[in-house]
Amino acid sequence: MPRAEAGSTKAISNQLKAKGLGRLRWYCQACSRQMRDENGFKCHVQSESHVRQVLLIGEDPKRYIEDYSRQFLNNFLNLLKTTHGEKKVHANQFYQQVIADKEHIHMNATKWKSLTQFTAFLGREGYCRVEETEKGLFIAWIDRSPETMRKREAILKKERQDKGDEEREQQQIQEQIERAQRNAKETNEPEDPEARNLQRTEGEKVKLNIGFGSKPKDSKSESPKTDTPDEKELNDGNTSTTPDACGSGTTTPAPPAQTAAQQPVKLSMSLGDKKPKNVFAAAAKKNPLAGKKGPVMEPPKKMSEQERIMKAEMEAMERKRMRADSGFPNAKRPKVS
Repeated sequence: MPRAEAGSTKAISNQLKAKGLGRLRWYCQACSRQMRDENGFKCHVQSESHVRQVLLIGEDPKRYIEDYSRQFLNNFLNLLKTTHGEKKVHANQFYQQVIADKEHIHMNATKWKSLTQFTAFLGREGYCRVEETEKGLFIAWIDRSPETMRKREAILKKERQDKGDEEREQQQIQEQIERAQRNAKETNEPEDPEARNLQRTEGEKVKLNIGFGSKPKDSKSESPKTDTPDEKELNDGNTSTTPDACGSGTTTPAPPAQTAAQQPVKLSMSLGDKKPKNVFAAAAKKNPLAGKKGPVMEPPKKMSEQERIMKAEMEAMERKRMRADSGFPNAKRPKVS
């Protein structure tokens, strides 16, 4: 019976019926065709195209089996890498995702007879980590890309460096302890417990000086105090004579000088002979950047892989601390649509 013409009602009906998965026993891997029932599979096996393809495979069956096995392995690992990454997943549940594709390579065409045997092969060759639990076999993909390997080496190098610093500090502390013990053995002087006690004679008083006052200034170091113009006028007024006294030729004695407590305090607002300093003129004369040439800031240094990892860890810790301080430790960034 000829095949229905493309685009006809019969062809569209066949496509709808063939959509989805069919039974595995009615699938021909050599011709990559899926039949819907036993009669269709029987007719396909007796067809000329199927017989020719089987004769071609029979000439070198190992080459075709290896080819099918390689295709199945690549498809399995690519799907595991893109869907689950390095997370653990149940082997049987993931296999259901693999065979959901209608055009996939079936396992009965490969060199592996069962899923358990294939899972053991993955763990033995180092493609995945395989764990056997009460619930069954679990697999996890192992990332062996060059970038990931370099990152792992940098992390291991940083851990070894930190461990070496800790061991060096412990060794120095141990050496100090041994040195102190050795010095104590060399002296061999018994320590007197009474020597550490406070000893004083009877009747002696203990004096504590807890004064916070400033030190008295030395009279010799003090400079002589100059009189202000107002004070000079006051002193001249005290020594001046009255007109009656001048006419008679006799001078009256000056009144007794007032004590320092009785004299009124006069404030002088004169600035003296010194002129105020112009701060802006001095700043204009002295330019700190006048003699410098070229860029002031140095170009940033190139960071190594280890420094980049340490910087990323510090930034992650800082963000976690900021979220904890804000009162929302499990706060997530809102999605922007």
